[in-house]
Amino acid sequence: MGKASLAKAYAPWFKVGAAVNHRTIKSHGPLIVQHFNSVTAENEMKFESLHKRPDSFSFDQADDILDFATSHGIAMRGHTLVWHNQTPSWVFLDDQGRERPRAEMLGIMRHHIHAVVKHYQSKIYCWDVVNEAVADSGDEILRPSPWLKQVGEDYLAQAFWYAYESDNQAALYYNDYNETDPIKREKIYRLVKQLLDQGVPIHGIGMQGHFKLNTINLDHVKAALDRYASLGVRLQITELDISLYDADDRTTDVKSPDPDRLALQADRYGELFALFTEYASVLDAVTLWGVADDENWLDDFPVKGRKDWPLLFDGEHQPKVALKRLLDQVDA
Repeated sequence: MGKASLAKAYAPWFKVGAAVNHRTIKSHGPLIVQHFNSVTAENEMKFESLHKRPDSFSFDQADDILDFATSHGIAMRGHTLVWHNQTPSWVFLDDQGRERPRAEMLGIMRHHIHAVVKHYQSKIYCWDVVNEAVADSGDEILRPSPWLKQVGEDYLAQAFWYAYESDNQAALYYNDYNETDPIKREKIYRLVKQLLDQGVPIHGIGMQGHFKLNTINLDHVKAALDRYASLGVRLQITELDISLYDADDRTTDVKSPDPDRLALQADRYGELFALFTEYASVLDAVTLWGVADDENWLDDFPVKGRKDWPLLFDGEHQPKVALKRLLDQVDA
């Protein structure tokens, strides 16, 4: 495949990104530079990474990723400002272990968002401001979380306003998973519509795109793209990968990927990217959640001890048949 570049191949339609970390910008650097023109910090910009203690911030690892991206002309997304996970307990509980009241929680949120977004002002082109706030099941729109319990339903609106105060040029996104499921899709739609109706500065919806090999429903993906785009916001696929396993597969002893499954994975990636190009007028970026199979979040999850191969490059950083499919279908 020589010097072919995924990012250059899809440049007429959208940015192509990858989630990276402070290790992979070194170990996977050549792949990142060749094939991607946008990056997202996998964990280094989350609350617990930047703001472990109330009185101090640690930007070193996140800055290293930004420096790498900037030095290679790669744009960078910010991920994520407010989430119920990977947030230190001091945010929610005081020194006596008591739940902080609304005013304290909002003060902490505002301080954190202002400090982080201003630190990266004009250097980050968009932010996942709130991550995964929508309930997976039941009738309620919002999932139970300390943010909801201790601040109230307006915690999302407050987060977006604090981000906008800090950098009014960055695009501000709501980001979630299972976003193509029809029931959850409607919850996300209603949430974002409510925020827009209130005049909240929300500019886009991040569709994570964590798929299983045999359960990708392209009709559902298309319906979600149409539904979200109808709100007049921008869209991004923010965390794309395709597991070689189905949801109920508990296999643990697979040592290498099955060639038939890799071929099917290539078909699925090809179908998705073909669909995404049809939405280039509203879709700004497609980001893979990782660079190569040797380091990916699905190893050991959801099945402990299990290896997965969800990305476009194998464990030796060689292109898989899925990458060839994506390049061939735009060269044809």
